[in-house]
Amino acid sequence: MTRTIQDGVRRTVLPSGLRVLTEHIPTAHSVSLGVWVGIGSRDEAPAMSGASHFLEHLLFKGTHKRTALDISAQIEAVGGETNAFTTKEYTCYYARVLDADLPLAVDVLCDAVADSVLHPADVETERAVILEEIAMHDDEPGDEVHDVFTEAIFGNHPLGRPISGTTDTISPMTRATINGFYRRRYTPPRIVIAAAGNLDHAAVVRLVRKALAGTALDTPAAAPALCRPADHRVRTQRAHTVVRNRDTEQAHMVLGCPGIGRRDERRFALGILNNVLGGGMSSRLFQEIREKRGLAYSVYSYGSQYADAGVFGVYAGCAPGKAEEVLDLIRAELATVAANGITAEEVARGKGMVKGSYVLGLEDTGSRMSRIAKSELLYGDLLTVSELLARVDAVTLDEINELAVELLSRPMSLAVVGPFDESAFPDTAR
Repeated sequence: MTRTIQDGVRRTVLPSGLRVLTEHIPTAHSVSLGVWVGIGSRDEAPAMSGASHFLEHLLFKGTHKRTALDISAQIEAVGGETNAFTTKEYTCYYARVLDADLPLAVDVLCDAVADSVLHPADVETERAVILEEIAMHDDEPGDEVHDVFTEAIFGNHPLGRPISGTTDTISPMTRATINGFYRRRYTPPRIVIAAAGNLDHAAVVRLVRKALAGTALDTPAAAPALCRPADHRVRTQRAHTVVRNRDTEQAHMVLGCPGIGRRDERRFALGILNNVLGGGMSSRLFQEIREKRGLAYSVYSYGSQYADAGVFGVYAGCAPGKAEEVLDLIRAELATVAANGITAEEVARGKGMVKGSYVLGLEDTGSRMSRIAKSELLYGDLLTVSELLARVDAVTLDEINELAVELLSRPMSLAVVGPFDESAFPDTAR
């Protein structure tokens, strides 16, 4: 079944339930292609933590038709690029090639995702690579602190676990358990194949059908999977402080609280509020902490949103001796905004930042491909650019300030990575 979603964007559902979406951009000379699977780290049992990321590594290691070298060399031989990434709720395998080489990209990516061999020797090789990746991550306190913060918010819930897993889960994971996860979870109803660029939709559908014929993804008729349900609340932890002692030159800190889910209509208001608080060089936190006082090189706020939950946090990296002063300033600014709100002038600037970053982010085929894939996989519909900008414009000052009161008055958890012991910071719950 094929239908036009909006100008230039078409959607076909194959009998297996796999969806193919394309956006025709006639002025482009390239095509970005992505195979998106609605499975991520939150879908793993505790003992399987890191399986999605492990599998992402392994699917490029060889199929019945291609070796690992073939997969990379065939794309690179035409000047293309291919890669993958894993998130908490989905995994993406993507390639970017000249428009004339789209048939090759479809065949290679579909082959890798549908027919990977998972050779035992490759499992051991990638296990070593992932363990090094985990160690490298632990050596980057500016990255580690975000995992510490997320765990402080969600605790033992899968959203609180690191995407890469841990040495305790990756080390014993067997080829059989990874393959079982692969075959149970990578099913056509959970998969969206998206492409954007100089292409023909019907031709892309034919290429996908041909590439998947006779593979494990060539399955009996089924309906596409619904978007991940958001009809229950994820349990979060009581606000508390977590300190990871590391011999670092800087203190890395995240102060924050549970946020809102991605289907919450207030997400547009949150985007504006976030920009005003810590979304750029003109934001309150950046101006107060870096520009006026020179206390931190990096300070920003952010929100992460999932189907049924979210987090809001403020990150700062500063000299250990300045940590308490920086935290006091962050808390004071959040309290001020919660009590007094933001101004109409700040709202206008925040809206401009949201709209500008969105539109400018759609200037290449990769971002256009991601847009249609995420809309299908995560939201179930696709807003036009005009509709999205109108939603941003429709947000009122009162709506933003009401959200600020609710969000910024919540008890705050604190994550710290640096040369401190547990007693260095008092409990931040309030």
